[in-house]
Amino acid sequence: MSVRMALIVLALYFVPTIIAIPRNIPNRGSVVVINIFLGWTVIGWVIALAMAARSATPHPGN
Repeated sequence: MSVRMALIVLALYFVPTIIAIPRNIPNRGSVVVINIFLGWTVIGWVIALAMAARSATPHPGN
């Protein structure tokens, strides 16, 4: 496997984390942990993606 292909696979694995961090969602730490430890299972990756993509609840005063 080439280095380029390995980087593409790695980027796809971390899509939930890549989405969560720039969106600055409140539970981004949970998304990262779930993505790292359970992302290899399809269900863990989907859960992390759903957590990263869901709408952030507005905080009072913001």
